[in-house]
Amino acid sequence: MLDHLAISVDDYEKSKAFYSKVLAPLGYTLVMEFDDRVACFGVGKKPSLIIHQQGKTVPTLHLAFYSKTRAGVDEFYQAALLAGGKDNGVPGIREKYHPNYYGAFIFDPDGHNIEAVCHAPE
Repeated sequence: MLDHLAISVDDYEKSKAFYSKVLAPLGYTLVMEFDDRVACFGVGKKPSLIIHQQGKTVPTLHLAFYSKTRAGVDEFYQAALLAGGKDNGVPGIREKYHPNYYGAFIFDPDGHNIEAVCHAPE
C-alpha cells in the first residue's frame, strides 16, 4: 500500500548511522542522500524509508520492517542495541497477533518504536 515513508529526526548523523546499521540485516541500505540532511534507505535503488533533519517527529511513530526470516529479526535486534537503540521487546513469538508473528521492538534515537517482523513459520 505505501510506497515510502519520511520521518523527521533530531540528529541527522546519529540517526543515519543508526538506521544504516539496524536495517542492514533486513537487506536495506542507504540508497540516496542529498542536502546533507536527507537519507533514503531501501532495497536496490528504491527508497522506502526517508529520514530528514527537522527535529523530532511528535508524536513518535511505530515503524515495522519486514524480515524474510526470524534470524533477520534477531540480527536487527542485536544491531539496534549495538547502535544505541533501547529495548522495547526482545525477539519472540507474539501469539496475540497470530501464531507465526515473530517480532522484536526497539526505540530509535528519537523515541520511535521500530520493529522487525517475520510472519513465516520457523
